[in-house]
Amino acid sequence: MSRKRSLVRRTATLAAAGAATLVLAACGGSGDGDNTAGHNGHGATASPSPSTSASASASQGQHNAADVAFAKGMIPHHRQAVEMADLAPDRAQSAEVKKLAAAIEKAQDPEIKTLSGWLTSWGEEVPAEGAMDHSTHDMGGMMTADEMTGLENSSGKAFDTAFLEMMIRHHEGAVEMAKTEQADGAHGPATRMAGEIISSQSAEIEQMNELLGKG
Repeated sequence: MSRKRSLVRRTATLAAAGAATLVLAACGGSGDGDNTAGHNGHGATASPSPSTSASASASQGQHNAADVAFAKGMIPHHRQAVEMADLAPDRAQSAEVKKLAAAIEKAQDPEIKTLSGWLTSWGEEVPAEGAMDHSTHDMGGMMTADEMTGLENSSGKAFDTAFLEMMIRHHEGAVEMAKTEQADGAHGPATRMAGEIISSQSAEIEQMNELLGKG
């Protein structure tokens, strides 16, 4: 009898312990369920959003060394084209050359401002006005000081021919620089500008060759 009572007691104790474990597990499960709902429900959708949008912002604003080189190279390049175009109204004989020069100035002046703004926002130095050192002669068809002086001292048909020949070379250099930016750049607006430069200046090269009778 005593053995039976002992077995009954042990069974009751084990049953009670099992019930307590189930209750605790149920409570813990309920708490975990609430937490899971909190993290995987609304919290799950909310928490990746900031990091996703931050990564999207970083992607839109990212730039690399190729973008910096493109901006720093294209600014003095555009400035020289504008300087050449400025000579046309008083020296060109051809109305087509004058019109082309005005179009070049109108397109490239705003791009200089945009390129300068990018460099400033990236913490980079904007090339100083008139910063035409000897290294720029190898940069995308830039004219030498002597060539610029020769153009400035010419007029009439001689100016038209010199302007067109020099600007074709200048544009060809810009197109090559823009192609490099498209291939290597990371800044979306810069690669888009490069595409526009390739398109517009390639069309102007074709137009200038026609004016020279080479089209």
